[in-house]
Amino acid sequence: MGPRATACETASVSTQRTIDNNSRKAELRWSSGCSAAWVRVTNNSSNSLYNSYGYIEKYDSAGKLIRSLSIRVPDTTGGSDWSNMLGGASYYYRVCISFVGNEYPLKCSSKF
Repeated sequence: MGPRATACETASVSTQRTIDNNSRKAELRWSSGCSAAWVRVTNNSSNSLYNSYGYIEKYDSAGKLIRSLSIRVPDTTGGSDWSNMLGGASYYYRVCISFVGNEYPLKCSSKF
């Protein structure tokens, strides 16, 4: 479920985990009230030739990937969207941004 549908977005805190890749931004969002994280993506580029995606990844304390969700970055400049949420305060999360094709490498944040 998404943060808007559950009202978790109103209590969210943006973390220091933000990745920019060719003017597409993936931002890790966290809601302590909902104990959930999600990725918010924003397109700051005027070039919409490339399909790009933001990801949120959830890891356990041993560093094993448990789950990953993705969201397509909007084509319009200044457009933003967010993924569904992943829950649990005892996990680690990171966000990534990628493009279809090999023009730009995958970029990921450190874990939070």
